[in-house]
Amino acid sequence: MSVEAGAIVEGTVVKITHYGAFVELPDGKSGLVHISEIADTYVKDVKDYLRERERIRVKVLGVNEKGKLDLSVKQALTPEERTARVRSRASFEDKLKAFMKESEERLLDLKRNTEAKRGGRRKK
Repeated sequence: MSVEAGAIVEGTVVKITHYGAFVELPDGKSGLVHISEIADTYVKDVKDYLRERERIRVKVLGVNEKGKLDLSVKQALTPEERTARVRSRASFEDKLKAFMKESEERLLDLKRNTEAKRGGRRKK
């Protein structure tokens, strides 16, 4: 099976680095999914998105100057999958923001109640 640019194939993640993930394709060839081609959002750690030995769909972008395949996870997704991925990520961030706000408010209330029981702040 010959892999050409533009083809969407399934492969296995064989190694994860700080700059991307190496994926082995069915024909025995391997290529790199650069960290910028993993998701539509900022990717701080590749391990947040991919795991070793995970089967993933990738799009072959082409062959680089070293003869290795350049691959993309985000371009292999359908528009619906990309939208769902962005929404699920955004909803988590919204939930986290709400949790942090509520947590800070509770801490502030706790401090006020503790100070009120002590009779307010004492100045030295």
